[in-house]
Amino acid sequence: MFLPLQLLEIEQEEIVQALVDVAVTVVVFVVAFVLLYVVGKAVLTRIVRESLRQREYEQALVGMAVSVTTVVTFVLAIALAATVAGFGVVLSAFAILGGALALAIGFAAQDLIANFVAGVFIIQDEPFGVDDWIEWDGNSGIVREIQLRVTKVQTFDEELVTVPNSHLANAAVVNPVASDRLRVSYDFGIGYDEDIDEARTVIVEEGASVEGVFDDPAPSAPVVDLGDSAVVLSGRIWVNPNETGAAGARTAFVERVKKRFDAEGIEMPYHNTELSGELTVHESKA
Repeated sequence: MFLPLQLLEIEQEEIVQALVDVAVTVVVFVVAFVLLYVVGKAVLTRIVRESLRQREYEQALVGMAVSVTTVVTFVLAIALAATVAGFGVVLSAFAILGGALALAIGFAAQDLIANFVAGVFIIQDEPFGVDDWIEWDGNSGIVREIQLRVTKVQTFDEELVTVPNSHLANAAVVNPVASDRLRVSYDFGIGYDEDIDEARTVIVEEGASVEGVFDDPAPSAPVVDLGDSAVVLSGRIWVNPNETGAAGARTAFVERVKKRFDAEGIEMPYHNTELSGELTVHESKA
């Protein structure tokens, strides 16, 4: 009678001890995780934030680095807390699961990752900035916002285009306003019977009268082509694109020259093609 009771008491004690061990392990894990995560996050994020700010990185990059540091701290806190608590099996399973998830996410988010990486380089290298006029792959517009994943560009038709950063990173991007000097050109055709020097004088004078045009380098109008029906002079003026709109300067330039040509009687011939030869018509017999 006493033997079964003793065995029952021993089993109860073992169950209680096992529950106590589990409870202690869980408490150790929770306490270790909280301490590691709270302390690690406070210390590491502060170090990352201050070090990047001292190097004058963009705020977007600083924010992304802090977010990544927080995630890494969380994962490391779980791993270290599991090690301290003795969760060897859990830790191994966690490592395998984490590797599988990282691989799956990497394959599923290749384009997203590429855009983020490109955004980091765009923000850091600064090939263009907000309010810059850029041209790429036959497109053009004014940069309105640069994010880590996309860049928002407003076209000259007032359309807002969202461009993935990887497209801009892999394209030849032209930034006409990166310098404080931009040449604005337009080809003017005059008749072969017109005086080239007189036409050049008109183009240079009218170019110089456009608001915002530099005196040095001065406007010029070299002959660049002898067309089928016209002698072509390239009218060239230089402006500061950050102060004078290139499109507006070009429009004013062309309009002034056209009016002056009309006033001076300088012909700007239409393009025409002369056909020569013979044409024979044979009357058909009914």
